[in-house]
Amino acid sequence: MPELPEVETTRRALARRLRHARIEAVELRRRDLRTPVPADLPARLAGRRLVAFGRRGKYLLLVTDGPEVLLVHLGMSGRLVLDGPPRPHTHLRLRFSGGAVLDYVDPRRFGTVDLVPRRDLLRDPRLAVLGPEPLAPGFDATGLGRALVGRRAAIRDVLLDQRVVAGLGNIYVCEALFAARIHPFAPAATLGPRTRARLVAAIRKVLEEAIGAGGSTLRDYVAADGRLGRFQNAFRVYGRAGAPCPRCGGAVVREARGGRSSFFCPRCQRRRRVFP
Repeated sequence: MPELPEVETTRRALARRLRHARIEAVELRRRDLRTPVPADLPARLAGRRLVAFGRRGKYLLLVTDGPEVLLVHLGMSGRLVLDGPPRPHTHLRLRFSGGAVLDYVDPRRFGTVDLVPRRDLLRDPRLAVLGPEPLAPGFDATGLGRALVGRRAAIRDVLLDQRVVAGLGNIYVCEALFAARIHPFAPAATLGPRTRARLVAAIRKVLEEAIGAGGSTLRDYVAADGRLGRFQNAFRVYGRAGAPCPRCGGAVVREARGGRSSFFCPRCQRRRRVFP
């Protein structure tokens, strides 16, 4: 699933190419995504200009010059592709004045495409429940500490909860926990102030590095401009079971719980009763 760096990379590519572009025509080929695409979406979008490009967690927010925002979630395998050749699984096509074309491609159809009134955007139930943005100033060790009070669940699972931190997925949680030297299955409430501060810094650093590399391309993801992500070449632990730890040389291990695999170094990320 595309995570925050992939969505942010897509947002930036769209902003560079389509800011103030006018939508000339909209072709809706399939409506049966994770939630049905509004049948009147083509009529509501045609003639509008895209004036701003935002992101909230893993949601893209394409702001029009009208009263509505085009909200897009890429789901498991979705992509927004600029000026590409015709391809299978294209469910929505936007044609712009000047010749640009934007396709929403989603083989598994787990994504979301919707129009939301701009005045109601922050109250939309899909966005209202999201936690703080991990790259925003408001995300800090104090706020994270409040979210972890009494949480006996594994810190990995808590960080994957979009109500706690918006936009994180398994790849970047594994990488951030390694950078912060925290065992992925440590109870969240056992993380003390110094460890939480280290974790916040690690999350920021990993995400910033991943965005700088254009995200991670593992299976389906490419940026809107067709570029592949490069951060997979810098993974320290994710997907590297059996490989040497880049910090201590011990073997990286993979442990699956709850349908997700965690990758970590058992030497560097030791189990403890309390993390100071």
